Parts: sequence; structure tokens; C-alpha cells
Amino acid sequence: MAVHLRQIAPAEIERESFRIIGEEIGPHGFDDRTFRVVQRVIHATGDFSFKDSMRFSPGAIEAGIASIRAGKDILTDVTMVAAGIGKTLLGRWGGKVICRVGEPDIAERAKAKGLTRSELAIGDCLGENIGIIAVGNAPTALVQAIRSAAAAGPGPAPLIVGVPVGFVNAAESKALLVEQSDCYITSLGRKGGSPVAAAIVNALLRLAAEQP
Repeated sequence: MAVHLRQIAPAEIERESFRIIGEEIGPHGFDDRTFRVVQRVIHATGDFSFKDSMRFSPGAIEAGIASIRAGKDILTDVTMVAAGIGKTLLGRWGGKVICRVGEPDIAERAKAKGLTRSELAIGDCLGENIGIIAVGNAPTALVQAIRSAAAAGPGPAPLIVGVPVGFVNAAESKALLVEQSDCYITSLGRKGGSPVAAAIVNALLRLAAEQP
């Protein structure tokens, strides 16, 4: 069977991908901003099932945009999430991406305490300038993010983008997020991962770059 590749300019590939997604996604009840986030997740994964599994707390997208525009930092559980986030665009408002999971002291302390490195790093780094916590890999990190955000005291809670992937506590940690957090974006079930977390954050960055 002959394979026929489309001839398309590099600058048009993303635009055409989004057009195809809009054409194939079918009926949905998303508002424009929510659709933009879901669309970018589907673009990153090629998986239309995220149309049905994604969940947004009321005002989550607006909270994420506000934190980005306020120069808040983004805390991630693993370096793969951090690597996928558009740092140049985030830096436009003065924010930065923070991920300490690979630091030697985190590994040593996590081993001594019987914790995962991601779990300890999230708990250590959640400070007053964290506006978004993006978890794409470790359910333990998501559970820690939920606990730390709940204990943070007065003031706006950080937006938790919680989309760990896997078979052990991934689905359960996301269900816990929906149950216990007031400010979240997630995808129910086992699917998720670092590309999904980064895609959600990048969608928020692009929305923040537009006029209110």
C-alpha cells in the first residue's frame, strides 16, 4: 500500500492539527477557554477520550490565568513536566518553573523518610509564590499537593493541575483531588502523564497572553 504524505508548511502544522481536532471532536459542552485546554491535551496525546475524562473546578482556568499574569511560579513533580512548559512565555510575567525532584538532598531525605522524591519535593517547595502545581507523573506528589494546598492557610489556593498516569493510585489520587480541592484541572481514570500536564499549563499560558 502506498503511503501519501500531505505537503504542508511547517508553520501550518499546528494550526491544521487544531482544525482537525475541532472537526473530529464532535458535540461538546465546553466554553471557548475550556475547549482550548482540552484541544491542546488532545493535540499532545492524539487521544480524543480526554474530551470525556477531563474535569475543571469552577473558575479553575481563570485562577490559572490570574496566577500567571501575577508572576506566580509553577511547581512540577518531575523534570519532564518542567521541560515541556513554555518558560519564555511564562517569563513574560516574571514567573518561573520550579522542579527539585532531581536534587541530591531531596533523594537522600526522601529515602530516609520513606517518601517518593516527587512527594517530598512538592511538600518542600510549596511557598507563597507558587500559583500552579502541575503533577503529571506521581500520584504521591498529587496527594501531597492536595494536603499542602489545604494546609496553606488564608489566601488564594494554587491551581492544581493533577494528571498522574498509571495503575497504582493514579485514578484514586485524581478522584481525591476532585473530592477535596476547590481549584483543579484533572482527567479522571488512569490516563494522563507529563505531556498532558505540560499541555494544560501551556494552554493556560496562551490564554494568559491574550487580551482579557
